Amino acid sequence: MPYLTSATAGTPSTGLSLGLGAPGYAHPLVAPLEWRELTRPGTPVHWTVLNVGGGPGTRPDPHCTQAAGRLHTAGVCVLGHLDAAYGARGLGELMSEAQRYLDWYQVDGFLLDRCPTERSALAEVRRTVTAFRAILHRGHVVLGHGTHPYPGYAEAADQLVTFSGSWNDYRWSQVAEWTAEHPPERFCHFVHGVPRGHLDEALRIARWQGAATIWFTDRTGHGGRGDPWEAMPGYWDEIVSRIGTGVSE
Repeated sequence: MPYLTSATAGTPSTGLSLGLGAPGYAHPLVAPLEWRELTRPGTPVHWTVLNVGGGPGTRPDPHCTQAAGRLHTAGVCVLGHLDAAYGARGLGELMSEAQRYLDWYQVDGFLLDRCPTERSALAEVRRTVTAFRAILHRGHVVLGHGTHPYPGYAEAADQLVTFSGSWNDYRWSQVAEWTAEHPPERFCHFVHGVPRGHLDEALRIARWQGAATIWFTDRTGHGGRGDPWEAMPGYWDEIVSRIGTGVSE
């Protein structure tokens, strides 16, 4: 049974309701329908991640430029995907890619994927986020840990991805107790392999564990050889409807 949490009384909250954070569809040429669906009026998308080819690529991609432009026109926040490689990549390399994302696609922020979780790496991650904000003039920064990091990371960015994995793991997961000190809009959950019949249960777990930004999909990645986030969930209309109307507790 998931650990049930709620934000501590008096914790500042922006009132952000449950919504979607798209971890990164396939290239717009491969997944044109998916990219169009994110701009459908009324779709509860908090942000979507643009990943041209493991980063911004070596030159502007006109198809990605068009996709990002349509998202911006629809009011959807676009984040550039940056790979921290668990701390193996230096600030200069990350900033070079961040600047290309900003110059070529006018991103609104960044998802720093494979972000370290250890206390010892926190100072360097803070330095990186500060550098991001300097070129963004604020922007939105998400740290893609995929698990619960050292609590101090919660103060380093706008949001943390504290779960990224399979439904089999998620349904029995427990949230770190320190997350109760923060409002739900600080946390994101990405879960693949969620069967249609368990969608309501998955949404309840996200609410119980205090995560306001989610991405649930029935895609599985085919035994680890594919990317489960590349295509939209088979129950896309259903999940959009459920998030829009709320799920009974």
